[in-house]
Amino acid sequence: MIFLKLFRESFLFAYDALRQNKLRTLLSLLGVTIGIFIIIAVFSAVDTLRANLQKSVNKLGSNSVYVGKWPWIGGEDFPWWKYLQRPEPKLKEFDEIIKRSQTAQAITYEININDRTIKYNSHTVEGASINAVTQDHDKVWNFDLQDGRYFTQIESRTGAPVTIIGYDIADNLFPQGNSLGKKIKVMGRYVTIIGVISKEGKDMLGNSDDNVVMIPLIFAKDIIDVENDNYQPNIVVKGKNGLTDLDVESELRGLMRNIRRLKPNQEDNFALNRSTLISNQLDIVFGVLNKAGLFIGIFSILVGGFGIANIMFVSVKERTNIIGIQKSLGAKNYFIMLQFLLEAIILCLMGGLIGLGLVYLGTFIAEWLADIQVVLDINNIIIGIGTSVTIGIISGIIPAYSASRLDPVEAIRSN
Repeated sequence: MIFLKLFRESFLFAYDALRQNKLRTLLSLLGVTIGIFIIIAVFSAVDTLRANLQKSVNKLGSNSVYVGKWPWIGGEDFPWWKYLQRPEPKLKEFDEIIKRSQTAQAITYEININDRTIKYNSHTVEGASINAVTQDHDKVWNFDLQDGRYFTQIESRTGAPVTIIGYDIADNLFPQGNSLGKKIKVMGRYVTIIGVISKEGKDMLGNSDDNVVMIPLIFAKDIIDVENDNYQPNIVVKGKNGLTDLDVESELRGLMRNIRRLKPNQEDNFALNRSTLISNQLDIVFGVLNKAGLFIGIFSILVGGFGIANIMFVSVKERTNIIGIQKSLGAKNYFIMLQFLLEAIILCLMGGLIGLGLVYLGTFIAEWLADIQVVLDINNIIIGIGTSVTIGIISGIIPAYSASRLDPVEAIRSN
């Protein structure tokens, strides 16, 4: 109880000193405010960018491996000429993987046909993306249907003239709604709409299913060469529950080498890509950004801390006479020290809270202007406030100690 009483009195002394010197207090806050603002703002920006990019990566499906021609991750010595000579995945290879794989839960062969025109009566949509897929596409990729249903097994195997369209396609072709059951013209053929994908909006990578027209691969096979390099064919394999993507990749490598009859000393002529490859690259990039933001923020806070330490020395000098009177009336050294230490901590804490408030205000502005979900993580807030208190202790401890060691008689006699 005695300690709490002393703490309360010290707090009131510190508050009174700050209140009497408003301009000096405000100027002292700026350095800490800017530093905390930079730290929390950079961490929040990095977390926001990471969360939105990870959301894009998650659409690729977890525990999935993509068999293709090109690797997703390159470098300075990217041997593109070697990859250019690789063959694209073939349908017969897709069939062989279905027969032989022991780790696969779902396998799909799919192609992408960009920049196509979709028509319904007098309505036209330019630049649509046509995805021709096999039956397991919905098990490998993550998407939701707003209306209708997915392809049945019979529709996929027979190449039925049916389609699932994205939200923007449906909105442009059928502004009045009720698109299910309507026939649209795709690549010169009429197909019946059986489903509409929920609105997604573009992710950080610019991908979206809003402008997609999805058709069975067998239907597309009757119109175009689905194994053509221009359509970027891929075989996607999703592993069974309990298996990692590395387990799936290991089996796929052996299967593909066997299917393509590669000798032990020959390099792979195919690429096996996983979403975790992108996630790992994101970890590296955002780790560097976090360190850079922390370095800049700490530098700014240190400048503010030196400013507060200087103000605290001035404050001790101005109140030397008062310190002498307090000591002569029985005030202990730790009471004097606590009084000035609290003043420094309160200054830094106020600066931290103002910086946090500016970041919080910035999240509303960013969400309003850019229409993105800003991540303001509680850990970043704790780091910012904790840093404020730490800087307050560091910048105030020496001035507070010097004040507590003053001789009461000399302090009273000072001007």
